[in-house]
Amino acid sequence: MKKLLITLLSITMASSILLAACSNDSSAPASGSAQSATADTKGTENSSTTPAVAELTAPIAASDLSKLPAQAQKRTDTIIVGLTDPSGAFTPYFQQSGYDGNVSSVLYASLVTVDDKGLPIPDLAEKWDISPDGLTYTFHLRKDLKFSDGTPLTADDVAFTWTLIHDKSYDGQSELLTTIAIKGGKAYKEGKAKLIEGIKVIDPETISVTIDKPNAKGLTILGSEILSKAYYGKDYKFGSLDYIKKLHATPVGTGPYKLEKFIPGQEVRFVANEFYYKGKPKTEHFIYKTTEGDTWQFIETGEQDYGSFQATQENIDKLKGLGFLNIIPYTANNYGYLQFNLEHPTLKDKKVRQALTYGLDRKTIYVDANQGAGQIANIPASPISWSYTEEGINPYNYEPEKAKQLLDEAGWKEGADGIREKDGQKLKIHFIGSKSKATDIFIAVAKENYTAIGVQLEAEQFADFNAQIAKFESGDFDLVSFSTPILGDPSDGVISFVNGEVKGYDNPKVKELYEKGLATSDIEARKVVYKELYQVINDDAPYIFTSYRKSVVAYNGRIEGLSISPLRGLSASLPDWKLK
Repeated sequence: MKKLLITLLSITMASSILLAACSNDSSAPASGSAQSATADTKGTENSSTTPAVAELTAPIAASDLSKLPAQAQKRTDTIIVGLTDPSGAFTPYFQQSGYDGNVSSVLYASLVTVDDKGLPIPDLAEKWDISPDGLTYTFHLRKDLKFSDGTPLTADDVAFTWTLIHDKSYDGQSELLTTIAIKGGKAYKEGKAKLIEGIKVIDPETISVTIDKPNAKGLTILGSEILSKAYYGKDYKFGSLDYIKKLHATPVGTGPYKLEKFIPGQEVRFVANEFYYKGKPKTEHFIYKTTEGDTWQFIETGEQDYGSFQATQENIDKLKGLGFLNIIPYTANNYGYLQFNLEHPTLKDKKVRQALTYGLDRKTIYVDANQGAGQIANIPASPISWSYTEEGINPYNYEPEKAKQLLDEAGWKEGADGIREKDGQKLKIHFIGSKSKATDIFIAVAKENYTAIGVQLEAEQFADFNAQIAKFESGDFDLVSFSTPILGDPSDGVISFVNGEVKGYDNPKVKELYEKGLATSDIEARKVVYKELYQVINDDAPYIFTSYRKSVVAYNGRIEGLSISPLRGLSASLPDWKLK
C-alpha cells in the first residue's frame, strides 16, 4: 500500500510525525478514532441518549505497584508495547503499511521534527535557513552525527536520500514527489540529467535545496528521515531499486534504537543505539509485541506495558482498579473513515454515495457503542486541528428517507426482494474490514440500515491486516474501513483525494484548493482555503467520514519519562523511558 494507512484496530504505539497512534481495543469503533461525545443535531440521531463520556482531564498515577504482575516485575531492561503485525519493510519511503512506519520511527530520526503544536523544531539538523522567496532551504547538520552502524552522517547522505526518491523506478508516495517539487527533480527522474539541479552539498555539514514554488510543508517534508549512502547506496544504479527490498530486514538508521530481530506474528525486538545523537536510550531493550490477542489480557497479565482504551467511565474504573497502571487522557490528531471504491460505476454517482452516508446510523456505531467516547466526523480534519470547521458542513444525520429519495433520483428502484435494481443490476456493497468486535458492530448495524433503504451489504473480514491491504490493493471492494495516520498538517488529511489514493476520485477543484492551501504559510489565509476545501469534499462524499476517538492510555507504573503528543505519539519521549 503506497500511502501509510493505519486502521484504528491497532494499539497506540510510538509514532513518527505522519503516523497515528491507534488502538486494537475491542471497544474501538470500526473505522475511526472517537474523540468526544457529539452534540445533538437535528434528525434521527437525536432520538437516543448517549452515556456521557468520562471526563479525564488529568493523569492518574498508579495507586499500588505491589499489584504489578510478576511478569512485569521481572523485567529490568525491557519495555513492551503492542503493535499490529508489520510487513517487514522497515526502510523509510518504502514501507508497505503504517505499522512498518511505526517500526521505522524507532529506527530513524529526521532532519526536522515538530513540537506538540505542529511547529518545526530541530532534530538531526541543528538549524536551517529559508530564502526570502521561500524557495531555497539550507540545512545545518549537527556535528559528529552517526548512523547506527557507527559510520558518519554527512550532507552527502541527505543528497543521496533526496536523489533516491527521484529515481524513475521509485513507486512510493513520498511527499518529496507528491507535494513539493525539487528543482531539476523531474529531469533526473526522466533520465535527462545525471544530478538534481536544486540539490547543493556545501560542506559535510551543510546542504541546500531549491524547490519550484513555495510550500507550507516544505521544511518538514525536506526534513524527513535520512538514509545512509554507504549502506543503501552501495548497489544503487539509476532505474533499479529492487535491491533495497533485501535491506529492509537489516536497517541502518539514526534513531534511538537498532533492530535486533523481527519475528513475524510475534514481536519486533530493538536494542538501544549507542550512536544516537541524543545519547543512548535509558532502557536497553524495547519490544513491539505483534501477537494477536486481547489488549486487556496483555495488560492485566503484565505481558505488555502499554495499552490504549476508549475513554469510557467503565474502562477508566477498570484500569484504576488494577492499581499498577498510570492513566492519561489522549487524543490523536486523526480521523476514521469508510472509503468508497470510485472506480466501480455504481459509486461514481455522488447521489449514491450521499445516500449511503445518510443511510448509515453512525451515531449508534461510533458513539453509542462506545459509551459516548466518540464524535461523528464529517470532514478530513480533527477538532484539535486549527483548520477544523463545521461552517457550511453537511452533518449527514441518519435520515433513511433522505437516502431513499437520493437513490430514487439516481435511478435505483426497489426490486421484488426489496433490494434496489438498475439496468438489471442489484445494488450490492462489498465491505472489507478487520476481524474485531468493533467491525462486528458495524456490520450488524450497517446491514440493517442498508437493507432498510434497499441496499445489500456483503461483508468480508480479515484477521491479518496485511491480507486486508492486499484485498484493498486488488480493488476488489466497494467500501473499506480505515483511520488516517497522525495529521501533522491539514494538507495531510486531504492528500489522498489528490494523489490517487482514493480510487477513481478526481475533482479539479479539490486539487486547486489543495495547492492553494500549501502556497502560503499564513495560517489565517490557510483556514479560509481549508474551509472551502472541506465543504467541497463533504459534498462530494468520496468517504463516509466516521468518527474521532477519545482515548485513555494506561501503562506500567514503573515506567518514568513517558509522554505522548497528538502529533508525534510516543516517539519523542521513547529514548527517556526507564523502569524505576
